[in-house]
Amino acid sequence: MLKGIPPILTPDLFDILMRMGHGDEIVLADGNFPGETMGQRVIWENGADICDLLGAVLEFMPLDESEPYPAILMKPGGDEPTPPIWEKYTSVLNQKSGIAWEYELLSRFEFYPRAQEAFAVVMTSEKAKYANIILRKGVV
Repeated sequence: MLKGIPPILTPDLFDILMRMGHGDEIVLADGNFPGETMGQRVIWENGADICDLLGAVLEFMPLDESEPYPAILMKPGGDEPTPPIWEKYTSVLNQKSGIAWEYELLSRFEFYPRAQEAFAVVMTSEKAKYANIILRKGVV
C-alpha cells in the first residue's frame, strides 16, 4: 500500500496510467463491453463501481484541455433515453476537474474502432447500459 492512492486503483491500472502519454486514451468499460477483442492491454476491475473508478483515475490523470471533447461516450441506439449513469459521470468529471466538460457521442459502431485504438481498456462489472467512457489524457 502507498499513501494517498485509492485502493480501487490496482497496481496494473496505476502502471497503465503512468505509462500513458499526452493524447493517449483509456476506456472504462461496463460489464457488457467486448474488452478482450478491443486491444492488447486489458485491465480487470471486477466489482469496482465505475463512477468510483472514474473518480480515482481523475485524481491522477488530467484530461486533455486542448481538445473540446476529452471524454467520449457510446450513445444509445434508436429511441433509447439518455443513460442515467451519464449524469453521475458529469458530476464526477466536473468535481474532479473543475471544468464543465461536454462529451463527444459516438454510435456503438464508431465507438468500437476508437476503443481498439485506445492505450488500454479497463473492464468493470458495471451493469448500467451505455456506461462505456473513453478518456483522453492531458498534460500535468
